[in-house]
Amino acid sequence: MTTTLHEHALFAHGPIWGGVHRLNADVEAHAHDFVEIAVIGSGRGRHVTSHGEHDVRRGQVVVLRPGAWHGFRDCAGLTVANCCLSAQALRTELAALHDFPALRRPLWTEPMAAGTHGVAVVTVDEDAADEAIAEIGGLERDLTAARPGRLLGRLVAVLGILADGRGADEEAPASHPAVAAVLARLEAAPERRWRLDALASVVNLDPAYLGRLFVRHVGVTPMAFLARVRAERAATLLTHSDLPAAQVGAAVGWDDPTYFARRFRALVGLTPRDYRRHSRATGATIS
Repeated sequence: MTTTLHEHALFAHGPIWGGVHRLNADVEAHAHDFVEIAVIGSGRGRHVTSHGEHDVRRGQVVVLRPGAWHGFRDCAGLTVANCCLSAQALRTELAALHDFPALRRPLWTEPMAAGTHGVAVVTVDEDAADEAIAEIGGLERDLTAARPGRLLGRLVAVLGILADGRGADEEAPASHPAVAAVLARLEAAPERRWRLDALASVVNLDPAYLGRLFVRHVGVTPMAFLARVRAERAATLLTHSDLPAAQVGAAVGWDDPTYFARRFRALVGLTPRDYRRHSRATGATIS
């Protein structure tokens, strides 16, 4: 619990990682380049994000997209169970999770919505939180015992428990093939100069109709989704390369350095320079 880990190290043996931790000290604000689900159990503490500091409560679930950052303060016996997913795997072998509305909402729609900075915090009932924490504990044991065949089942169980624990929210629509096709193109080449009309022509739809479909199925417009993907890729480059910020922006499709800095800060909550510092912080934990 004393080393900052990133995707290339955390998922060296598979696309899923998990662990249950009991915190009695501060966790320095840090960034991740993978998707993290943190389930809060018993104990006390304060959660630090770009939206400020807030007391945590048993039953809270924090979902962080790549590029998001957070930390914990004033922890006293605080149980935090982490289930982490490779961002690369969510575009490849775990991409099918996007087809399930109950899973798409917490992993994509809510943390990628406007103004979230890649962080979504929801609440489940306490029994569901305890059950999810126990399942993540089982995931941790399976990882230790090198039982990779069980990991996907553990992941789906955790996600299902948390979805059920939220209660009877409005059901999200099933995935639309045109939306899925556009998502794949944007994620495959976010650096391209995409335009809504060009994307619409790929799937033979009117641009305005594609925009409405996207908002319904993804929660944001195609261009807003593209911006989030660019920010996430920029965050990875800021973490794992020494490229100047201007070159990072150009590599993800934002050629103007000033515009890149402004868009990155709006989407992540930090300037590129500050994000690079947080992503390389020492003493951070996987939580």
